[in-house]
Parts: sequence; structure tokens; C-alpha cells
Amino acid sequence: MVASDVRDVATPAVVVDLDVLERNITDMARSAAERGLALRPHAKTHKIPQIARRQLAAGAVGLTVATLGEAEVFAASGVPDIFIAYPLWVDQRAAARLLALTERTQVTLGVDSAEGALQLARVLGGSASRVAVRVELDSGHHRSGVPSDRALGVALAASEVGLAVTGLFTFPGHSYQPGAASSAAADEQQTLCAAAAALRKGGFADLELSGGSTPSASLASGSTLTELRPGVYVFGDAQQWELGHCAPENIALTVESTVVSRSSGTDGRADRLVLDAGSKVLGSDRAAWATGHGRLVDHPDARIIALSEHHATVEWAAARMPPLGTRLRVVPNHVCPTVNLVDEVQVVRDGVIEDRWRVAARGRNN
Repeated sequence: MVASDVRDVATPAVVVDLDVLERNITDMARSAAERGLALRPHAKTHKIPQIARRQLAAGAVGLTVATLGEAEVFAASGVPDIFIAYPLWVDQRAAARLLALTERTQVTLGVDSAEGALQLARVLGGSASRVAVRVELDSGHHRSGVPSDRALGVALAASEVGLAVTGLFTFPGHSYQPGAASSAAADEQQTLCAAAAALRKGGFADLELSGGSTPSASLASGSTLTELRPGVYVFGDAQQWELGHCAPENIALTVESTVVSRSSGTDGRADRLVLDAGSKVLGSDRAAWATGHGRLVDHPDARIIALSEHHATVEWAAARMPPLGTRLRVVPNHVCPTVNLVDEVQVVRDGVIEDRWRVAARGRNN
């Protein structure tokens, strides 16, 4: 393709800065290696094979995904080892897809109940040994997963029906709160350590102990964990920025947008402007502690105070508002939904579009 200036692309457009992306990938790979941890990035964040290949080239041992559809996309692109970190309820149709996956890549699946393990073994039949499983633990996020004192029961149930139990995993998602990363990392370590001790006493050896979120990734200890699964780190987002885990210069994905309306403040109200990047490209996630619906990377004092489908209302803090037609770069609160809302991303280096990458796993939610 012919290179062009990013300012020529129609807005709103999702833009990835290749230099920042590659630096983020390299930095996380180095950090994990220095602590003796394997890195298995969660690809639900980017859903793009070109990014997966860069992660593997930097040293990742494989990828994490959330769905069979995502696994199929990345297996087709040559990823040799995929962990579906989700307690799927596998029916006959899903079993056929799982077995087809094992022809292309090594597959590991999450389980968090004896019933789920039994169902998996039942539908896989004599091919059950082709899919390894890890038992999911609840380390404080209180979503899926079992407490550490129930992990052995699930592992024994899985083993008894012919499934190969290779480890334990957890997601310290309660790290996504201000000041919570350290305590979430401690909860993760304690939960994995207790469950691993129980499984080893029950006869399970050489366990993979997998955890990590982007906020807690730098705090994860190789004294317990063997593997990290962060996802958002490749791009960064406004949540990570506000939590202090990502500086503006480390944000690789922004939404190029245009000022389409503006109004001067009256009665003490701040100036406001409207951008053409609404919830249909930014997503609608907003944590209770977030200061807005997104940030402007080049104007950190501005806040997106309201979001409609095609409008982002910005409270402008600077002395002079930009004129209509001005291009501004928006940082989504949560980058994962943003990527899943578009067909492709513009890939730039020094403001010049070098490529366009298709979001190949977009919509692959089952």
C-alpha cells in the first residue's frame, strides 16, 4: 500500500502507533523473562495475528484467548500453543471444533467444576487426552473459579475421567481499582500457592501456575507463578493511565477524531466541544472511579464527560478551544471493546500510515 498521512484518514479511526506497540511488547517480554516467568499474552485485547506474531517473536510461549472462535483464528495464523482461559461448557459441536484445533496447535482449556470436566470428557470420548486442562481459581475477583481448598477436588474429577491436568490459573481482576494492584498480586500468590500445595500432595506434579493482569503484572513473583497472562499492556488505555500503570507515552492505540461542534462556557460552566468518536467506536465502559469516558492523550486536563453513540462531549480546560475540524487523539477507557468494534486498525509510524491490519478475531465470541 502507498503510505499516507494519518491526518488524511476518515474519522473516527482506530490508530496503532507501531513504535510504541513494539516497545510495549519488548518491555513486557523482558520483564517476565527477568523474573523467570513465561509470558502468554491474552489476545482478546488485540484480536490481530500481526500483533500475536510480534509477541511470539519477542519470547511469548503462546497465547491466551477467551473463546473457541479466537483460538481458531490464531491457530489458523500459526500460533503453536493456545490456552483458552475460560470454563467452557463443551457440547458436541464445540467438541468437534476443539478436536479440529488440536490438529493445528496445542490446546489447553480451563475448568472450574467437576461437572464441567465430566462434560468435556464425555463429549471428547476417546480423544479426551488430546486436550489438557488447568483448574481455575478465584483469587479475589469473585467471577469464575473455585477457592483454593476446592481445587484438588476439581483436579481429581478431571483426572479420573481421562483429562490431563497440567496446572492452575487465576485472574486477579480486582487489581483494576485504585491502589489495589499490590494486594491483588498478594491474593493471587497466596491462592495459587495454597492450591498448588494441595494438588502436589494429591499426586499432581510439574504444575503450571498461571496468573497476572496488566495492573498487577509488574508485581507478580516468580517464587510462585510460572506464567503471566496480561493483555492490555500492548496498547494501554485510559484506565491504565488513571491507575498509574501506563504513562501517556506508552499508549499505543488511540482513536483519531474530529471536532464537530463546540460551545463556550456560560454561568461558570467550562467550555465544551463535541468529537465524532462516540460509544460505537470508544465502547461504553466506565469504571466507577474513572474521571470520564476517555482521555485526550495530547490534552491530559480535558475530560470526556458524556458519550452518545456518535458523540463524545469534552469538557475543555485549556484557555482556547480548538477550532472546528481539528483532529484530536482519544484514549478509550477500556481498549478491548474498542478493538472489537472496528474491522481494521490503521498502523502508523511517525504519523505515516504504514499498513492496515484486519481485526481477524472480531466478533468471534463463541
